[in-house]
Amino acid sequence: MCGIAGIYSLDGSRNPEYAKYVTRMLDSLRHRGPDDEGYLAADSVKKEGFLLTGRESRVEGVRIEDFKKPADLFFGHRRLSIIDLSPAAHQPMCNENGQVWIAYNGEIYNYLEIRKELECLTHHFKSHSDTEVILHAYEQWGTDCLTRFNGMWSFAIVDLRTNRIFCSRDRMGVKPFYYTYDGKRFCFASEIKAIFKVNGFLAWPNEQMIADYLFLGLLDHTEETLFKGVYQLKPGEYLLIEGNRLIIRSYWDIEPRDICLSREDTYAEQFHELLEDSVRLRLRSDVPIGTCLSGGLDSSSIVCLANRLMFEDKVIDPKLVGERQKVFSSCFKDHIYDERKYIEWIVRQTGAEKNYVFPRGEDFQNDLPRLIWHQDEPFGSTGIYAQWEVMKLAKKCGVTVLLDGQGGDELLGGYLPTFYYLFREQFQRRMWRRLFKELRGFIRYHPTEFTNMLSHRLNPRLRNVVGRKIDWAHDAFQKKFLRSIAQPSKFRTGLDNYLYQCFRSTTLPRLLHYEDRSSMAFSVEARLPFLDFRLVEYIFSLPSDQKIREGITKVILRKAMEGILPEPIRNRHDKMGFVTPDDVWFRTVLKDKIHKVLSSKSFSDRGYFVVEKVQETFEDCCRYRRNVGPMLWRWVNLELWFRTFIDGRPSEIN
Repeated sequence: MCGIAGIYSLDGSRNPEYAKYVTRMLDSLRHRGPDDEGYLAADSVKKEGFLLTGRESRVEGVRIEDFKKPADLFFGHRRLSIIDLSPAAHQPMCNENGQVWIAYNGEIYNYLEIRKELECLTHHFKSHSDTEVILHAYEQWGTDCLTRFNGMWSFAIVDLRTNRIFCSRDRMGVKPFYYTYDGKRFCFASEIKAIFKVNGFLAWPNEQMIADYLFLGLLDHTEETLFKGVYQLKPGEYLLIEGNRLIIRSYWDIEPRDICLSREDTYAEQFHELLEDSVRLRLRSDVPIGTCLSGGLDSSSIVCLANRLMFEDKVIDPKLVGERQKVFSSCFKDHIYDERKYIEWIVRQTGAEKNYVFPRGEDFQNDLPRLIWHQDEPFGSTGIYAQWEVMKLAKKCGVTVLLDGQGGDELLGGYLPTFYYLFREQFQRRMWRRLFKELRGFIRYHPTEFTNMLSHRLNPRLRNVVGRKIDWAHDAFQKKFLRSIAQPSKFRTGLDNYLYQCFRSTTLPRLLHYEDRSSMAFSVEARLPFLDFRLVEYIFSLPSDQKIREGITKVILRKAMEGILPEPIRNRHDKMGFVTPDDVWFRTVLKDKIHKVLSSKSFSDRGYFVVEKVQETFEDCCRYRRNVGPMLWRWVNLELWFRTFIDGRPSEIN
């Protein structure tokens, strides 16, 4: 896991400042890779590449500040050592003849299997890293190499033989890849902040994306960012620069397909095999490894499967896990937000070593400037602070790799709104008997949500606010930027189309953004077994009743984990995950600070808000008239983001 950055002159110009720019870019990414530092300088005309070093490089060579030769391309790499800790895995890395170079962030979990295949095709290796496997796979199969990788990645390859730049992001978008392009220069980086270290690229707000964030709560749902002119490769895309042309293509998407299975036991058996193999691959590491544990169904399943693989099958060096698996959890004194009673079930069954952290509003306030800086873009709620604290605790305990349960809800219908799409489809298709069973089950397992379901009148929409008057936003801002997000229709059922949208655009992408920044802030690598592409494709091919049936979510996961999970966990029907008591914090420890933000001149001058309505809403929240935590947080967070990245002011609430 690492940080990458680069700059390339498409017109062949050689700016002597480029070396300085890429050094600045890497300095801003040091948290992503504190173990090593390296650079590539290349002359695309002479087809020459030069490996350069920095202040913290682990290899000998010419320092980048001493490099004087002409170059029109610079790559930079900050390394967090996970696989092959030796200097042989130093990056940027080149092939045998120095004509193909790579800067890479991520893990190819099946690199050992691909390496064996490449060795049979006469490729020779000098390291034991997955980085070198990517290089040789590109040499062998070109851009088609992407279809062979099982992992998370973003990388940039320069092929001096053809003057081609080849960049890619993994299928699910676990690892980020940002870029900007003005026709003359192409810059890329693992985080947006690094791009603004290049002279000439200034931070300007993208008001359409700001509107999507404020009105719809959406982030990372398109290739655009909240910074005008800065884009991201979407999940499953690659980018080519050939000559002065920039080309973006998709190499993967979830496609509906038929599977030749009929018995429920067979569905569950194959699901179990895929999930267990995904966990097994993600235990490949040369550094200490642990697991996130919220007490929910997804993370508990991963902890139990990992425990078997660690201590019964011994798929990992015992020195890297110790005598017991280390699990990390966010807890609260208030039982409403606390899941320790469920966590303890898993700890007792597995014998895991529990590590608890207790996020506090006071600590959140103190950490907020750093949290905003690391996230690059505003975030949807204070809930990511619980995840932030878990990553900090893992690092403190000496763990570098963490398995986490992200993606299970989006795949298996873990969110309650999923039921609305199932009910609507059954209502529209007049499937009265099935609808009755589903409603009866929903009332049984989720009684407090029944009234909310009725308010949707069996006809829920996505977050479509077009035509609705929003009293806290200025009319001109609404009229210009308010829009709806259409639901895809590539699957046979409305349920699968909704899950696909959550998975590909509305929910999972922003959660992956948060997880990457929170883990990398502490130089921790997060691995997500539910996002193995084989498992994803399988789940989207299953009948709907393997996801939701008679009020029960994640049906196939519950069946597959029978005899593995404790029954109180396997039969849980409530959901919490990483949460914080944001409404409580807003009314107490953060109240005065938030009031100052919403009353500030800069907040009023943005032109997005009717300040009187915003303050009235905040007062209603403080007087317990309504809970508006997520919406209120978006207002505050946007202002602090402006101060940090646009105004250049400190991101403090003052």
